[in-house]
Amino acid sequence: MKWLTAVVISSLVMAAPALAGSPWEPALEARLAALEAEGDDEIGLHVRELGVGDGAEESGERFGWRDDETWYLASLIKVPVAVELLARVEAGELSLDETLVLEARDYVDGAGPTNWAEPGTALTLGELLEPMLTVSDNTASDLLIGRLGLAAVNERARALSGGGLGPITPLIEVRREAYGQLHPGARALTGMDFILLRRVEQDAARLDALAERLDVPRSDLALPSLDAAFEAYYATGLNAGRLDAFGELLAAIGEGRALGPAATAELLAIMGATTSGESRLKAGLGPEIRFAHKTGTQHRRTCDAGIASRGEGAAEGRLVVVACTRGERDSERSERVLREVGRALGESGLLGP
Repeated sequence: MKWLTAVVISSLVMAAPALAGSPWEPALEARLAALEAEGDDEIGLHVRELGVGDGAEESGERFGWRDDETWYLASLIKVPVAVELLARVEAGELSLDETLVLEARDYVDGAGPTNWAEPGTALTLGELLEPMLTVSDNTASDLLIGRLGLAAVNERARALSGGGLGPITPLIEVRREAYGQLHPGARALTGMDFILLRRVEQDAARLDALAERLDVPRSDLALPSLDAAFEAYYATGLNAGRLDAFGELLAAIGEGRALGPAATAELLAIMGATTSGESRLKAGLGPEIRFAHKTGTQHRRTCDAGIASRGEGAAEGRLVVVACTRGERDSERSERVLREVGRALGESGLLGP
């Protein structure tokens, strides 16, 4: 654990980009600097007030802390997948009642009910959409990406974010590319291979298991650790982007510029029922704040992003919040950091007294 002097903390505060000059900003900046000083997490935060009414063209005040840097977004990329699906439903090109058949090759490690369904199970697009968002179901996400087309998802994400999001990939490709940094043979592994590897909890033992599965000596692995493999993967820029760009995507949703009124309400209702990340921003914002959000988690990376409001249907006092951490090995500590960020935002008065 690192400790910084008051002088260093003060310099961090001065370096943070405060965009609106509001009275709440110095306290928020000081809290972010102190949180970074307490552990190994770097924090990224983007906050903006939403315009009032559907179709609003311009958001209000904005605040950024490292929000112009590139961050790995993990499962936050499932939000533009959802927008692409609902936009195609609105256009009459698809129906949420359309079914896809789950096959053995479709499974991806992670949470969610889809992995518990038997091969041959027919699932509607609507049945895949909800767990993709509420419990971050990776298998559901990849099934939807396969139906929608990766190019269409990326085009939608670029358009709504102002071009600030890097290429989105299927979730199975996250595993292949990350483990592929260790050995190129990992890029040919299946979803079931990665599910079995995920069951090996210790990093060193997992590398041994990977080498065994690839039928190569451990010495053939190009990097010494999972930490090094994931850092190399993050450097590719896949599934990454600026937090202010992801904030722009959320603002387009919240202000009715991404979807029509009915689809917007449906998407926010599903995001409002999210159960993953209960100890993150939502816990800090408090029970009186409605938070329609999506979480993202990967090796030494933790994110939470959504639209916060004081009560369902509130037209004013709505905030886009995008927050991520990186560097900390202890995921529970990273979640506590995000909870404290939520608490600091709640105490700022941005969402009312």
